[in-house]
Amino acid sequence: MSLLWVILGFILLVVGGEFLVRSSVALSFKFSISKMVIGMTVVSFATSAPELLVSLQAALSGSPAIAINNVVGSNIANIGLVLGITAIVGAISVDKSFYKVNWPVMMLFSIALYYFLKNDSVLVAFEGAILFVGLILFLFLLIRNAKNDTDIEEVDESLAVVSNFKIGVWLLIGATALYFGSEWLVDGAKDIATSIGVSEAVIGVSLIAIGTSVPELITSVVAAFKKHTDISVGNLIGSNIFNILGVVGITAMVKEIPVSLQVLTNDIYWVLGISLLVFPLMIIGYKINRLRGFALFAAYCIYIYFVVS
Repeated sequence: MSLLWVILGFILLVVGGEFLVRSSVALSFKFSISKMVIGMTVVSFATSAPELLVSLQAALSGSPAIAINNVVGSNIANIGLVLGITAIVGAISVDKSFYKVNWPVMMLFSIALYYFLKNDSVLVAFEGAILFVGLILFLFLLIRNAKNDTDIEEVDESLAVVSNFKIGVWLLIGATALYFGSEWLVDGAKDIATSIGVSEAVIGVSLIAIGTSVPELITSVVAAFKKHTDISVGNLIGSNIFNILGVVGITAMVKEIPVSLQVLTNDIYWVLGISLLVFPLMIIGYKINRLRGFALFAAYCIYIYFVVS
């Protein structure tokens, strides 16, 4: 029964994330926000909503280990699993925002997260507030740079003429699906962890992390199948940034998060390592080809092997 709740939770998270992205983009058009800003902020951050809902639900239900491990695991999955599989399907070009903004910011705050975790093995409200302020500054930087950027992110323009009523319905469906999806996923995962004698931390960095990365995976793979080789790596990197600054920041402000030994001694180093690895893979030829995609996917498989072994 627990596995059923996990599967249903995954499904609702995918559905909720899809409707949230649609409604968010439609609302952005209503407020005359540029397609560049929509693509770099609204879309990439909306796909991270499952991580936020799951982490908050886990923390409030007394399982903070799931909250932090979900974010750490999702960031590793976004690069190793999602970026790797997408590159295997079709080579991915790298846009200049990756070098100018996204990757340096992701590395900066990954290091900041490492410092907060290693400092006292707990994330408190003050540290969460620092991360959240970092998110606000990052958004400001993106919007300012977008004014002078000519690389326009591909956004569905049909959403510009959607009625207010339909936007409201989409928001309601998305919010409801995300709420129940996160609740069922966390509850089911906790039961599975208990029944098989595995810690919640392990479940968080593997099962839940992969589940909350499904929106990014589906979006990227579908685009690759459609031969959209100009897929922006910045969207995945942006999702990782939001996970650290938004998900961890907000969750820590709501409830203090004690950090498991597994995160401190293993997972956080994988976050830093795989984030560093992606730079040389992309700097050569300004794209990630299938071979490099296999390298990223293999790295993720090795990580999962060590987590569950």
